[in-house]
Amino acid sequence: MTAIGQTKSTSTKEEYIESIDALFLKLELAYHYQFYKVFGTDEKLKEGKKLWAVTLKNETPAVILEAVESVISSQSYLPTLTDLMKACKEINKMDGFPTAEEAYIEARKSYQPRAEFEWSHPIVYFAGKKIGWNNLNEKDSTENLKAFKKIFNNLKNDAINGKKFEIKDNTLLDARKPLNKSLFNKLRKKHKV
Repeated sequence: MTAIGQTKSTSTKEEYIESIDALFLKLELAYHYQFYKVFGTDEKLKEGKKLWAVTLKNETPAVILEAVESVISSQSYLPTLTDLMKACKEINKMDGFPTAEEAYIEARKSYQPRAEFEWSHPIVYFAGKKIGWNNLNEKDSTENLKAFKKIFNNLKNDAINGKKFEIKDNTLLDARKPLNKSLFNKLRKKHKV
Protein backbone atom coordinates (compact mmCIF):
# COMPACT_ATOMS: atom_id res chain seq x y z
CA MET A 1 0.00 0.00 0.00
CA THR A 2 1.27 3.48 -0.80
CA ALA A 3 0.89 6.59 1.30
CA ILE A 4 -0.73 9.73 -0.06
CA GLY A 5 1.64 11.57 -2.35
CA GLN A 6 3.84 8.53 -2.99
CA THR A 7 4.15 7.52 -6.61
CA LYS A 8 2.83 4.23 -7.83
CA SER A 9 2.66 2.86 -11.34
CA THR A 10 -0.75 2.80 -12.93
CA SER A 11 -2.06 -0.69 -13.41
CA THR A 12 -2.50 -2.15 -16.84
CA LYS A 13 -5.05 -4.68 -18.00
CA GLU A 14 -2.37 -7.38 -17.86
CA GLU A 15 -1.52 -6.54 -14.24
CA TYR A 16 -5.21 -6.67 -13.37
CA ILE A 17 -5.62 -10.10 -15.00
CA GLU A 18 -2.48 -11.33 -13.22
CA SER A 19 -3.92 -10.12 -9.90
CA ILE A 20 -7.17 -12.06 -10.48
CA ASP A 21 -5.15 -15.18 -11.39
CA ALA A 22 -2.99 -14.70 -8.28
CA LEU A 23 -6.11 -14.22 -6.17
CA PHE A 24 -7.53 -17.56 -7.32
CA LEU A 25 -4.18 -19.32 -6.88
CA LYS A 26 -3.92 -18.06 -3.30
CA LEU A 27 -7.49 -19.15 -2.57
CA GLU A 28 -6.77 -22.58 -4.08
CA LEU A 29 -3.65 -23.07 -1.97
CA ALA A 30 -5.20 -21.78 1.24
CA TYR A 31 -8.60 -23.51 0.97
CA HIS A 32 -7.77 -26.55 -1.16
CA TYR A 33 -10.81 -28.81 -0.55
CA GLN A 34 -13.33 -25.99 -0.20
CA PHE A 35 -11.95 -24.33 -3.33
CA TYR A 36 -12.39 -27.49 -5.42
CA LYS A 37 -15.90 -27.97 -4.09
CA VAL A 38 -16.86 -24.52 -5.43
CA PHE A 39 -14.57 -24.15 -8.47
CA GLY A 40 -13.97 -27.86 -9.24
CA THR A 41 -14.42 -27.76 -13.02
CA ASP A 42 -12.68 -25.66 -15.64
CA GLU A 43 -16.02 -24.09 -16.56
CA LYS A 44 -16.80 -23.10 -12.94
CA LEU A 45 -13.30 -21.70 -12.48
CA LYS A 46 -13.55 -19.69 -15.71
CA GLU A 47 -16.98 -18.29 -14.79
CA GLY A 48 -15.83 -17.60 -11.22
CA LYS A 49 -12.82 -15.62 -12.45
CA LYS A 50 -15.04 -13.64 -14.83
CA LEU A 51 -17.54 -12.80 -12.09
CA TRP A 52 -14.88 -11.80 -9.57
CA ALA A 53 -12.95 -9.78 -12.18
CA VAL A 54 -16.04 -7.83 -13.24
CA THR A 55 -17.07 -7.20 -9.65
CA LEU A 56 -13.58 -6.08 -8.57
CA LYS A 57 -12.86 -4.01 -11.71
CA ASN A 58 -12.70 -0.73 -9.77
CA GLU A 59 -9.97 -2.01 -7.45
CA THR A 60 -6.27 -1.80 -8.16
CA PRO A 61 -4.27 -5.03 -8.43
CA ALA A 62 -2.38 -4.09 -5.26
CA VAL A 63 -5.60 -3.67 -3.28
CA ILE A 64 -6.96 -6.99 -4.57
CA LEU A 65 -3.82 -8.87 -3.54
CA GLU A 66 -3.68 -7.15 -0.16
CA ALA A 67 -7.36 -7.96 0.42
CA VAL A 68 -6.92 -11.66 -0.38
CA GLU A 69 -3.95 -11.84 2.01
CA SER A 70 -6.04 -10.18 4.70
CA VAL A 71 -8.99 -12.53 4.18
CA ILE A 72 -6.80 -15.65 4.10
CA SER A 73 -5.11 -14.70 7.36
CA SER A 74 -8.42 -14.07 9.13
CA GLN A 75 -10.85 -16.72 7.82
CA SER A 76 -10.89 -20.48 8.18
CA TYR A 77 -13.36 -20.97 5.36
CA LEU A 78 -13.26 -20.08 1.67
CA PRO A 79 -14.23 -16.40 1.46
CA THR A 80 -17.12 -15.24 -0.67
CA LEU A 81 -16.86 -12.49 -3.22
CA THR A 82 -18.63 -10.24 -0.69
CA ASP A 83 -15.95 -11.01 1.91
CA LEU A 84 -13.26 -9.93 -0.53
CA MET A 85 -15.17 -6.76 -1.49
CA LYS A 86 -15.43 -5.84 2.21
CA ALA A 87 -11.69 -6.42 2.63
CA CYS A 88 -10.98 -4.17 -0.39
CA LYS A 89 -13.22 -1.48 1.09
CA GLU A 90 -11.34 -1.65 4.41
CA ILE A 91 -7.99 -1.36 2.64
CA ASN A 92 -9.25 1.59 0.61
CA LYS A 93 -10.34 3.37 3.79
CA MET A 94 -6.76 3.22 5.08
CA ASP A 95 -5.42 5.33 2.21
CA GLY A 96 -6.72 8.64 3.57
CA PHE A 97 -9.48 9.10 0.99
CA PRO A 98 -13.21 8.82 1.58
CA THR A 99 -14.99 5.98 -0.21
CA ALA A 100 -16.64 6.90 -3.50
CA GLU A 101 -20.06 6.61 -1.84
CA GLU A 102 -19.03 8.91 1.03
CA ALA A 103 -17.58 11.39 -1.47
CA TYR A 104 -20.81 11.33 -3.50
CA ILE A 105 -22.90 12.12 -0.42
CA GLU A 106 -20.47 14.87 0.60
CA ALA A 107 -20.62 16.44 -2.88
CA ARG A 108 -24.43 16.35 -2.86
CA LYS A 109 -24.53 18.01 0.58
CA SER A 110 -22.08 20.76 -0.38
CA TYR A 111 -23.26 24.34 -0.89
CA GLN A 112 -22.11 27.58 -2.48
CA PRO A 113 -19.46 28.92 -2.47
CA ARG A 114 -18.11 25.44 -3.06
CA ALA A 115 -14.47 26.54 -3.19
CA GLU A 116 -14.82 27.54 0.47
CA PHE A 117 -16.68 24.38 1.57
CA GLU A 118 -14.85 22.12 4.08
CA TRP A 119 -14.00 19.17 1.79
CA SER A 120 -12.69 15.91 3.23
CA HIS A 121 -10.31 15.86 0.25
CA PRO A 122 -9.96 18.20 -2.76
CA ILE A 123 -10.70 15.38 -5.22
CA VAL A 124 -14.29 15.27 -3.92
CA TYR A 125 -14.66 18.90 -5.06
CA PHE A 126 -13.09 18.19 -8.46
CA ALA A 127 -15.23 15.08 -9.01
CA GLY A 128 -18.36 17.08 -8.20
CA LYS A 129 -17.24 19.93 -10.44
CA LYS A 130 -16.53 17.56 -13.34
CA ILE A 131 -19.90 15.77 -13.13
CA GLY A 132 -21.66 19.12 -12.67
CA TRP A 133 -23.17 20.60 -9.52
CA ASN A 134 -26.62 20.83 -11.10
CA ASN A 135 -26.46 17.16 -12.04
CA LEU A 136 -25.56 16.25 -8.47
CA ASN A 137 -28.25 18.44 -6.95
CA GLU A 138 -31.08 17.56 -9.30
CA LYS A 139 -30.61 13.83 -9.87
CA ASP A 140 -29.93 11.19 -7.25
CA SER A 141 -29.77 8.14 -9.45
CA THR A 142 -27.68 5.03 -9.80
CA GLU A 143 -26.34 6.30 -13.15
CA ASN A 144 -25.28 9.54 -11.48
CA LEU A 145 -23.55 7.60 -8.69
CA LYS A 146 -21.79 5.35 -11.23
CA ALA A 147 -20.56 8.35 -13.21
CA PHE A 148 -19.38 10.06 -10.01
CA LYS A 149 -17.58 6.89 -8.82
CA LYS A 150 -15.73 6.56 -12.13
CA ILE A 151 -14.57 10.19 -12.07
CA PHE A 152 -13.72 10.01 -8.34
CA ASN A 153 -11.68 6.79 -8.72
CA ASN A 154 -9.75 8.24 -11.67
CA LEU A 155 -8.95 11.39 -9.66
CA LYS A 156 -8.01 9.24 -6.66
CA ASN A 157 -5.57 7.24 -8.79
CA ASP A 158 -4.11 10.52 -10.09
CA ALA A 159 -3.67 11.73 -6.49
CA ILE A 160 -2.04 8.45 -5.46
CA ASN A 161 0.30 8.79 -8.44
CA GLY A 162 1.43 12.20 -7.20
CA LYS A 163 -0.85 14.72 -8.90
CA LYS A 164 -1.62 17.69 -6.64
CA PHE A 165 -5.18 18.96 -6.34
CA GLU A 166 -5.67 22.49 -5.05
CA ILE A 167 -8.95 24.36 -4.88
CA LYS A 168 -8.31 27.91 -6.07
CA ASP A 169 -9.16 30.69 -3.66
CA ASN A 170 -11.86 33.00 -5.04
CA THR A 171 -10.97 36.01 -2.91
CA LEU A 172 -10.09 37.89 -6.11
CA LEU A 173 -13.81 38.10 -6.82
CA ASP A 174 -14.16 40.39 -3.81
CA ALA A 175 -11.54 42.74 -5.27
CA ARG A 176 -13.63 43.49 -8.39
CA LYS A 177 -14.47 47.06 -9.31
CA PRO A 178 -17.83 48.31 -8.10
CA LEU A 179 -20.68 48.73 -10.57
CA ASN A 180 -20.56 51.96 -12.57
CA LYS A 181 -24.04 53.31 -11.73
CA SER A 182 -24.03 56.13 -14.26
CA LEU A 183 -23.17 53.74 -17.11
CA PHE A 184 -25.82 51.33 -15.86
CA ASN A 185 -28.46 54.11 -15.86
CA LYS A 186 -27.46 55.22 -19.38
CA LEU A 187 -27.84 51.64 -20.65
CA ARG A 188 -31.25 51.33 -18.96
CA LYS A 189 -32.49 54.53 -20.64
CA LYS A 190 -31.02 53.52 -23.99
CA HIS A 191 -32.69 50.11 -23.99
CA LYS A 192 -35.81 51.31 -22.16
CA VAL A 193 -35.50 48.85 -19.30
